[in-house]
Amino acid sequence: MHTTRQTAIKESKMKITASKVIRWSGLSAVAAGIIFAGIQPIHPPDVLASVTTNAWAIITPLKTMMAFLFLLGITGLYARQVNKAGWLGLVGFLLLSLCWSIQLAFIFAEAFILPPLATAAPQFVEGILAVVSGQPAEGNLGDLPTLFALAGIPYVLGGLLFGIATFRAGILSRWAASLLAVASILTPLAALLPHATQRLAGIPVGLAIAWLGYSLWSERRAIASEGLAGMGSPLRLQTAAE
Repeated sequence: MHTTRQTAIKESKMKITASKVIRWSGLSAVAAGIIFAGIQPIHPPDVLASVTTNAWAIITPLKTMMAFLFLLGITGLYARQVNKAGWLGLVGFLLLSLCWSIQLAFIFAEAFILPPLATAAPQFVEGILAVVSGQPAEGNLGDLPTLFALAGIPYVLGGLLFGIATFRAGILSRWAASLLAVASILTPLAALLPHATQRLAGIPVGLAIAWLGYSLWSERRAIASEGLAGMGSPLRLQTAAE
């Protein structure tokens, strides 16, 4: 009887822990999506003069944290529906992870490498900013322009495939999944607009990720509450065993 009670309590604690992990990954997606959508209208111009401003010093570290949270959030979103998302979901997840891994490296450089070099090596900084803004870069930057350009492919395809897989799985919000898929596939059209306006195309993608994260967090919280209610208290377990 004592062993049965200990096993039941142990299983209850394990379920709480697993639920918290999933829930926090959902909140990571919420935070990343909100930051991504919120910074687009206020992001400083990608020019040399911006790199040493207070706005750049605030927004670029925030973007670095955002990219890291994206990786955590996407992992949680995929883990929740891994059994139903199929190969489509796996490919979408891997593409999005690749995209944000590359983005994380570039954003980290924007935040912590470019500002100290703005005076010492302005031509290099201008070259990196040109790459980020989609302009021809002067000087030898190696494969960085190609790498950054290729990151746009997994961003579009990953969002499209992951959105479709999430919609088909039917576990998280289908409206959010649809928004992610549609916003991702329409992103290349933003290339026809000025760079400052192109950023606005990221707003619906960010909102879709935040929406999916909230869907995940609220769902797992409800399941956790129902699970604990079903387990009962240790005293009830002991009484039942006796």
